[in-house]
Amino acid sequence: MSHNGVLRAQIIVERRKAAVGDRELYALTYNGLYMPPTLRIRPGDRVELAMTNRVNENTNVHVHGLHVSPKSPSDDIFIAIKPGETYHYSYRIPRDITPGTYWYHSHANMRSAPQVAGGESGVILVDGLEQDLPRSLRHIKERVIALKDDQVQGDSVKTEDLSIGAPTNRTVNGQQNPVISIRPGETQLWRLANIGANIYYKLNLPGVKFHVIAQDGYPVKQVYSADSLVIPAAARFDVLVQGGAPGSAQLQTLAYDTGPAGNKFPQVNLATVVTSGRPMRPARLPDRFAPNEDLSRADIAARHDIVYTENAAGTEFYINGRQFDPNRVDITSRLNTVEEWHVVNNTDEEHSFHLHTNHFQLMSIDGTPTEPGHRWFETINVPARGNAVLRVRFTEFTGKTVFHCHLLNHEDKGMMAVLDIVPGAPEAQRR
Repeated sequence: MSHNGVLRAQIIVERRKAAVGDRELYALTYNGLYMPPTLRIRPGDRVELAMTNRVNENTNVHVHGLHVSPKSPSDDIFIAIKPGETYHYSYRIPRDITPGTYWYHSHANMRSAPQVAGGESGVILVDGLEQDLPRSLRHIKERVIALKDDQVQGDSVKTEDLSIGAPTNRTVNGQQNPVISIRPGETQLWRLANIGANIYYKLNLPGVKFHVIAQDGYPVKQVYSADSLVIPAAARFDVLVQGGAPGSAQLQTLAYDTGPAGNKFPQVNLATVVTSGRPMRPARLPDRFAPNEDLSRADIAARHDIVYTENAAGTEFYINGRQFDPNRVDITSRLNTVEEWHVVNNTDEEHSFHLHTNHFQLMSIDGTPTEPGHRWFETINVPARGNAVLRVRFTEFTGKTVFHCHLLNHEDKGMMAVLDIVPGAPEAQRR
């Protein structure tokens, strides 16, 4: 947690034995842990983060979703921290950053999948969601529910030759089937985060609804309820849950199929939710939450098509017919302008879409408009043979960054492109 406006932290990356679920396995750890400490910050903070690389290949770190500069020494994913080196990151967190759940993970060039699958990921929380809750809910219990999976090879977490559809062991906060306690009628804030490399979750808790108040670290305007939530790799939801009658139930991921060329994920129990103790009077949950900018009537400075394709073997992946090249700029956008992007998935499997540096407003999926009250994201799922239309306003930061599929196997095999945000009209002129 930050102190006097500054968070100073050190991350040591090393391969060592650690508790992974109910086993001791060699994993790629942060500070010796498969599930490292959560970094907690406040809007306006400065973050000073020293990363020391003690593994035998280059690595780095990406603060996923944070609206910070993409230039060094901030969120520059193009750098490579060599074995034995320490790199000093420094981030200025804007005062108007949206509160919610974020995460940090390796974004090493062409090695993101093995490093994140091996364990290089953790959670970031930006405080401030409570300010939009009713007073009666501002001090409720908060739980981080970080969804992290591993494949096992001998005495190690597997990192090489990963297959997305292979059997995988799913953990909650690095634990195997932990117990989550709640009182009858109690309201809790659950921070749901898929911080794995490749797989999907369709999260469900029988008899309980998830009341979504933020998506990908962006508070919603209109709270909505869901029996289940599809959470592709990298996505997050902040939800309110209320305890029901005394008893126990399984927090589970339901079976999920990503298409003819994709993968079929089975139903798996993740945690046991035990409802017990002195009952509480259920609180009235909010319908409205936080104000949102609406880009539906914004002037559009440019439009871009982002087309996903892959080869028949599923071993090479493309954006607009090209594979990732860190030395090539694929799209140039101007600061303080709004653009509309049309993301087209010309494959027979679902892919995700993630944009660095700025959130975007999701306007439609497969031609169906999204709900205006909750349409801000930075990681979305794009249906097989489907499309998504999004609008993004580029604010505050210039520099080279990227957009990509966040199934990291696909990213590493080419499905990523470079965006260069260049100076544009001053903010005062834009208005």
